[in-house]
Amino acid sequence: MTPSPILRIRQLALAATLTLLAAATGCSRNGFPAVPDGYREFAYITNGSSNTVTVLDLVYLRQDRTLQVGQNPSGIAANPRRNEVYAVNTQSGSVSVIDAAANRVAATIGVRRLPYSIAVSPDGARAYVPNSGSNSVSVLDLDRRREIATAVTGEQPGIARVSPDNRTLVVTNRGSNSVSVFSIAQPQSPEGTPAVKLRATVAGCPGATDAAILPDSSKVFVACSSGHQVMAIQLAAAPGSWAAKQDPSLLADHLLTLLDVGKTPIHLALKPDGGEIFVSNFGSDSISEIDTWNNQVGGTYSIVSKPTGGVVSSDNSGLWISNFGADSITLYSIDDGHVVNTVHTGSAPDAIAFSSDQYLLLAADAHSGDVAVIRTQGKEGPGLFTILPSGKSPNAIAVKAIKPGQ
Repeated sequence: MTPSPILRIRQLALAATLTLLAAATGCSRNGFPAVPDGYREFAYITNGSSNTVTVLDLVYLRQDRTLQVGQNPSGIAANPRRNEVYAVNTQSGSVSVIDAAANRVAATIGVRRLPYSIAVSPDGARAYVPNSGSNSVSVLDLDRRREIATAVTGEQPGIARVSPDNRTLVVTNRGSNSVSVFSIAQPQSPEGTPAVKLRATVAGCPGATDAAILPDSSKVFVACSSGHQVMAIQLAAAPGSWAAKQDPSLLADHLLTLLDVGKTPIHLALKPDGGEIFVSNFGSDSISEIDTWNNQVGGTYSIVSKPTGGVVSSDNSGLWISNFGADSITLYSIDDGHVVNTVHTGSAPDAIAFSSDQYLLLAADAHSGDVAVIRTQGKEGPGLFTILPSGKSPNAIAVKAIKPGQ
């Protein structure tokens, strides 16, 4: 998972004293969905000021262990095809490879200066790391666990996204207010073909931060945090595809529009069906709803305080929002258009993530150095179940489930 862009805003904030509200032995699973024998599931949290990754056991709801990684870990992502998790070490210029089956650091891959986030390809074979200090993106071969290529981006690249069809890499460039769009070489490409090739640069997105690519790989939306807008870009269709045959203009990447949202948009939450995107507007205490089919803002709505991120449930009905300024998580009903519930957390919740079955929602509390575990369902509705310890300045979460036999 990419660290919330608010990490950049809060880098000068002091971490508060670690709050431990759960016993090391974990909590009872009474009332939780049953899991098969041998099933394991873990959450991995990067702790920027501790140089560690905390591993939480989501079956027994306890801290499993703490892993020492590089300096100032920021972004983290799980591999969809293998039992590995990757933590980006910003000050060390490296990526720690975590063996999720054994929960140990198995390797360290060197990249370039000040990497910030990581994106793993859908086939699990490659990863892409923007290096904000060297204006480049590193291409990692995850089989051989090494950097195999770099490509030039704009200034201060921060976030990378890979399209679901594995054809396109998008990198947002905060320093140059632009978006870099690359073609990804396919396995059948001739030897010597670059791993990625710059296809287009789209300018005019002040403070480009988060990005979301639609499930059909047709568009990318980018939060322009300094311009209070979201940029919509048409991504080039594959040559010979039905879309390209119907409209030859779709063979090129191009700007579609700039959409006015609230102040300081820093995070985009995409519905699984791709029909809408919800924008967290940190500076105006609001969320904006974007219709991705028509490229229009359906509305902007007040929320509690300083929203930093959101996730949408798999049934497309519920949006969960972290309120950095109110120490809470809000559940917003997408169908009804109103707040359903607010759950108190630790201090300054930031990055959030679901467990695999979405029965639990995890929130990294940046100031109190812990993780709030919220039960998303129950007779009385959503509620805080427990708070588990983390390290100082937790800022990103990745979840990895391991089924029996894997």
